[in-house]
Amino acid sequence: MSVVHMASSNVDNKDDRISRISSSIRVIPDFPKPGIMFQDITTLLLDPKAFKDTIDLFVERYKDKNINVVAGVEARGFIFGPPIALAIGAKFVPMRKPKKLPGIAYTLLVHSCNYYNLFSYLTYITSFSVFVICAFVPMTYYYTVSERGCWEVISEEYSLEYGTDKIEMHVGAVQPGERAVVVDDLIATGGTLTAAINLLERVGVEVVECACVIELPELKGRDRLGEKQLFVLVSST
Repeated sequence: MSVVHMASSNVDNKDDRISRISSSIRVIPDFPKPGIMFQDITTLLLDPKAFKDTIDLFVERYKDKNINVVAGVEARGFIFGPPIALAIGAKFVPMRKPKKLPGIAYTLLVHSCNYYNLFSYLTYITSFSVFVICAFVPMTYYYTVSERGCWEVISEEYSLEYGTDKIEMHVGAVQPGERAVVVDDLIATGGTLTAAINLLERVGVEVVECACVIELPELKGRDRLGEKQLFVLVSST
């Protein structure tokens, strides 16, 4: 195994914390498949000082930006997001992989249209079934039913190298007008972050910025975000 040294992208290169963070990230060649240089942040987590430096840099960035929501992308966004949220007084919202949110019972019909950014839905709930009609928005709605009630879940599909995937969240986790930061450990092609942005914005949340520990600039994920700001600590070389 070898270590690839990182260079700062958004933070002052003279900040000693950046070199400590970059040197703590291990790069594993040919994992999970040949040709992939896997950025292993588990070694960063084993270094309490480097881990604290990472969180501190994000907190310094967002503590005075009136952030209400820190949205963490599964799975490693769940590591960095919660301590940032606690430190700045925001709530943490998990952006989960399909069918990971508790109590999922029904997946319902979707109608999508690329030309409209409007949506409407009509719900009809009986003791045996739930029906939802969605129009004009390329998203999936379904309801989860349990002893504690009924929760609406919204999902956003995004493209992979081969096929597609989705991320999901509970609609009631955020409110229109709230300000959010989307957090993940790494940005590669930018597909997951773009899906997270779309998901939040379609329920009326203002996404202020995306925040990642590592950027792989050769994959041009930053370009996929369009005009949305991206804050990263280190960039692979």
